[in-house]
Amino acid sequence: MSAAVVALGLAGCGKQGTALGEGGSVVGGSAGPAGAQAAARELVRCEAPVATLALAENPNGYSVVSGAMLPPTPVPLVRLMAQQSGCFRVVDRAAGLRGTIQEQELKEAGITRREGHTVAKGKGYEAQFTLTPSLNFSEQNAGREIGGLLGQIPFLSTLVGLAQNVKLKEAQVTLLLTDNETTEQLAAATGSVQVTDLGMGGLVLGRLGGAAGAGWSNSNEGKVVAAAFLDAHNRLVTQVRQLQAKALPPPVATRASGPG
Repeated sequence: MSAAVVALGLAGCGKQGTALGEGGSVVGGSAGPAGAQAAARELVRCEAPVATLALAENPNGYSVVSGAMLPPTPVPLVRLMAQQSGCFRVVDRAAGLRGTIQEQELKEAGITRREGHTVAKGKGYEAQFTLTPSLNFSEQNAGREIGGLLGQIPFLSTLVGLAQNVKLKEAQVTLLLTDNETTEQLAAATGSVQVTDLGMGGLVLGRLGGAAGAGWSNSNEGKVVAAAFLDAHNRLVTQVRQLQAKALPPPVATRASGPG
């Protein structure tokens, strides 16, 4: 990087760059019967789902090297992208499953109605695939290196203090897709993103888009991690598109389709 480029970046109001577009996080919106709404423009999609999918927590946990305060799990974030892409029909093996079991127990205890009860044994959909995320987040501070460069140039030496605010934030993640029938790992994908923030007076400037709930929009680190998972998801979809679709359960009835 030339001294002139560094000087322009630091002398202005600040710039922010990321490999996935204008924002450190590009994951947001919703998914459901109305389709993907306000999904990331970078999200790669499938024409039709290939299997039912459950998200599993990584048994080894999630490594956060920088000490950043991140949400405890990226699973809700990945689950949203999996449904928005249309590649899978997502089944819940976490809080949703516990709710189903609780309703069945309440019925058997005589607390809820017996006739007309819509939660019954044998109606649940199996998860044909399982997707497991892993996260290894790291952060580097490049301010000293750039500050040292500016300090060697007399007319730019006054910018050394500002250069201390330059940070390179990087996140690396992995997604592993397993066939639950055969236990075969069908696909694996890594994702990464690096964001350069040029700040003024300790304030990190630049546009960082909102992330999908669960605290991923509360910090720059969270936004970077979200973008890395989007990158990994897109790489995974390239592999998923080559899979022959499994026999899927009937779709959920909507107002457009009526009762199944």
